[in-house]
Amino acid sequence: MTTNEHHHPTSDYAPEHSPRMQWAELAPDVFKAMVRLETASRKGLDPILAELVKIRSSQLNHCAFCLDMHTKDALAAGESIERIVQLSAWEESQHFYTEKEIAAIELTEAVTVLTDGFVPDDVYEKAAKHFEEAELAQLIAAITVINAWNRFSVATRMVPGHYAPSDTKH
Repeated sequence: MTTNEHHHPTSDYAPEHSPRMQWAELAPDVFKAMVRLETASRKGLDPILAELVKIRSSQLNHCAFCLDMHTKDALAAGESIERIVQLSAWEESQHFYTEKEIAAIELTEAVTVLTDGFVPDDVYEKAAKHFEEAELAQLIAAITVINAWNRFSVATRMVPGHYAPSDTKH
C-alpha cells in the first residue's frame, strides 16, 4: 500500500481520474503560445498578488489542476497558508489582505464570472486607484490568461496533485 504526502493510506481515497486528453501534446503550438502569454502577463506584477489572482480565478472556475499548481507556487513564493485558505471567503476576511489585493481579487471575480454581466465601473475604478495604468493592463492580462488555462484544464480534466513548484510554470 502506498501513502500520499499526508501519510494517509491512498486506498482510503477515491481513485485518481484520467485526463481526457494530453492537450498540450496534441496542440503544441497553442501550448507554447500560452506559455509565452503567461510569461508576458506576469511582467511587472507582484508574484504573490499574481498567485492570489490565479488561485481565486481557479476557485471560481473549479479548476483543481490550477488550484494545485498555484497554491503550491504561492506557498513557495512565501504566501501564508492562512491567506490561501481564507481566499475563498475573502469578503468575510478582508483584514487578511491589503486594499490593493482586495481590488485585484474583486477585479478577478468580475472578469472571471462574465456570465453575471460586465465588469462594473466601481470594481474597475477601485482597481484603477490601486494600480498604475500599465500595471492594471498587466493585471487584466494575468486574469485573462489564468481563465484560459482554467478552461484548458477543466475541459481536458487535467489531474491535480502531481505538480511541484520547481516545474515550469504556466
